[in-house]
Amino acid sequence: MLKNFSKRKFGLFALVIIIGISIVGCTSGSGSDDEIVAKIGDMIITKSEFYDELVNQNGAQVLDVLVADKIMQAEVEKQGIVVTDEEIEEDFEEMKGFYGTDEALNNELDNYGLTTEDVKRNIKSNLQIERLLEPYMDITDEEIAQHFEENKAGFGQEEQVKASHILVETEELALEVKAKIDAGEDFAELAKEYSTDEANSEQGGNLGYFAESKMVKEFSDVAFSLEVGEISDPVKTNFGYHIIKVEDKMEEKAPVLEENIDEIKSQLFQTKSYDAYMKWYSEKLEEYEITSYLD
Repeated sequence: MLKNFSKRKFGLFALVIIIGISIVGCTSGSGSDDEIVAKIGDMIITKSEFYDELVNQNGAQVLDVLVADKIMQAEVEKQGIVVTDEEIEEDFEEMKGFYGTDEALNNELDNYGLTTEDVKRNIKSNLQIERLLEPYMDITDEEIAQHFEENKAGFGQEEQVKASHILVETEELALEVKAKIDAGEDFAELAKEYSTDEANSEQGGNLGYFAESKMVKEFSDVAFSLEVGEISDPVKTNFGYHIIKVEDKMEEKAPVLEENIDEIKSQLFQTKSYDAYMKWYSEKLEEYEITSYLD
């Protein structure tokens, strides 16, 4: 599923809004109600039939989403909330960082039928909702300290390496590829040509940063023993034979409260966000006159 990127709190709300609008959008626009939207042999499904079924199945839920979106936009305008393109791009770049490459992110979006523009609208909605909810949040120093103590392990940093690898099936082929590397051929290009790890071969075998516990022991033992820039001889694991190149290293770092306050606030915000949203939305439903014409 789409990863929970960055520190934004309401990706799910905004994605529901996007999906809801796209559903309703299918039933609107030019054309008559008897416009044909599908054929099954000699039988047809008209636009009006399609619309009626959508309303019957999802009408109330989609309408609720659209009402919430309209109220949110009205409140954003009333309060003069501005989200800049720079803020949207910053969060989008952070999201891309979780996936490693543009291709990996685009593949994930394709799985959900979403586009880059859909995601950026989602980010904008996230930021707007966050600012609308800020007055409904009360995060105390005591809560911050308690959350840090209860989750201290998550705020430290294990020793990590950033590495790439080329995975092949036989030792013979691994030795052949290693010889090509030793002769000066490009590691990334050889990964694209030879590696059987389809998850990263097109990215030059890039595995990103990982802790020692995240890989099988034979792989980690070698990866964490190499110096930055060093390339291993073939390493056998249950997956085959790896040639490992270490790109960078990060040392272990103990958790420090003062260095993690913003992240802790973000996590607490997320924990409290649903209740805050429901309180905010209940108040707004009382302020706005809403009339539904659905049957």
